[in-house]
Amino acid sequence: MDEVEGALDVTANSLSFGRDDEEGDFTALPSRAHIQLSSGGLRVNGAAWAHDAVRFHDGGREPGGSIRAGKFSVRGDLVVRAHANRLQLSNVLPVEDYLAGVVAAEMPRGFPDEALKAQAVAARTYALRRKLDAQDVPAHLGSTVLAQVYRGLSHRDERIRRAVEATQGEVLTFNLEPIEAYFHASCGGRTEAGQPALNRDLPYLQPVECSCAKHPASRWELSVSLAELRKLFGPLDSGSLAVASRSSTGRVRALSLGAGRLVDAVEFRQKLGYDRVKSLWFDLRSSGDAVTIVGKGHGHGAGMCQWGAKSFADQGWSYQEILLHYYPGTEIQRLY
Repeated sequence: MDEVEGALDVTANSLSFGRDDEEGDFTALPSRAHIQLSSGGLRVNGAAWAHDAVRFHDGGREPGGSIRAGKFSVRGDLVVRAHANRLQLSNVLPVEDYLAGVVAAEMPRGFPDEALKAQAVAARTYALRRKLDAQDVPAHLGSTVLAQVYRGLSHRDERIRRAVEATQGEVLTFNLEPIEAYFHASCGGRTEAGQPALNRDLPYLQPVECSCAKHPASRWELSVSLAELRKLFGPLDSGSLAVASRSSTGRVRALSLGAGRLVDAVEFRQKLGYDRVKSLWFDLRSSGDAVTIVGKGHGHGAGMCQWGAKSFADQGWSYQEILLHYYPGTEIQRLY
């Protein structure tokens, strides 16, 4: 979930701690524990800890008790691990509880029920796929947009809880295996194939039509000075920045910087910032000492479009119809 420097306080109504082991014994603590990273390893309330990780558990009588650490409040157990001279925080909890936090953080809670259900199935599938692929790692998933956004208990909603419960155990499969169920905010009107979007040539990540283009959230514009572009990419004259190639859906694959120099579009977006260049589906306009980037969509464009899911749900589509549209060739199966 997070990494912090130096020290951290962990609190709960009834706190206990032990080794990072499902079957380990837990020792009761006061309601607050102070964890410090020293040259000799971890220290808990001033005492040396013999392991590289310590697990905290809320043993209170109240169901669904929470543990608080830094900016997070979580259910389940909290693991604090010494990692690269920092304290790394991980939340250990059942997948359905995790999904309630993910859906709340990834999709606006005012979206229709069928869109929320579609998000729950996609997020469950993505998490399971990542868990199956993970080996020798302390945590299966991160908590940022590089995996799935998760903020613990900071976002909870009854409608989202019902959406997760209504789809409990359901995942998307291809050839009976959970798929890599990527999703994004808005595709701009047509999703992207997996290869150009994510370097993942997968049969179920193919371009499909989407109705999100009508929504204002799909349109964006950014003005960037030539001075900033020169700082990031080297010599550049007015008008020399141009689109060099596009994918089959129209998204930019490479840009020309003039004098035979090219830059990969993914690198271009990364250096300017993902929140500024919201997608690779854009055009360029030069105007004096600046370049205006006019685009549509938000995110990599592969898999389920969240605003498209909302639009289809508003039209009466079920969550199953939404998912099978965005992941063609897949099946929805209940694993538990």
